[in-house]
Amino acid sequence: MEQAELTKRLQDRFGDRILRTSSMFGQDAITIRGDAIREVAQFLRDDPDLGMNFLMDLAGVDYLEYGDDRPWRFEVVYHFYSLEQNHRYRVKVAVPEDQLEVPSMWDLWPIANWMEREVFDMYGVRFSGHPNLRRILCHDDFVGHALRKDYPINRRQKLGKPTEYLIPDDPDWA
Repeated sequence: MEQAELTKRLQDRFGDRILRTSSMFGQDAITIRGDAIREVAQFLRDDPDLGMNFLMDLAGVDYLEYGDDRPWRFEVVYHFYSLEQNHRYRVKVAVPEDQLEVPSMWDLWPIANWMEREVFDMYGVRFSGHPNLRRILCHDDFVGHALRKDYPINRRQKLGKPTEYLIPDDPDWA
């Protein structure tokens, strides 16, 4: 299915929950409200014409000082792919700075578990319904979120307690 045709189908189905559309380098994308992501993702996955059965990537973006008319600061970006039909689509979720929460997708795509933890750790976006939302890259005593554009790059972080290696039979290991 062509990108423009897929964008039109999504616009027809989800209407005012789509905040904007874009196209760059032959790939279309939609930006949606956070409350629509699960429904949009299930539609992309379950519709037989689309069959987007692979979540390729999930990432965060900070648009602080970007200089456009965007009323939200952050986005969570999902890259979906259909293994059978060899097509892909990008869905962006607008995340206002005062509402840093998006519904979790871990139960639809188990790989989202780790990706959501990374976005939480680096940007501070919470994923409601996530079974184990905790830092994955930074230590527990780390203050702030390192990939936010307002994070002071010269800030020194101290580790307040010694770290211990987790062993596989520890229930908190995964």
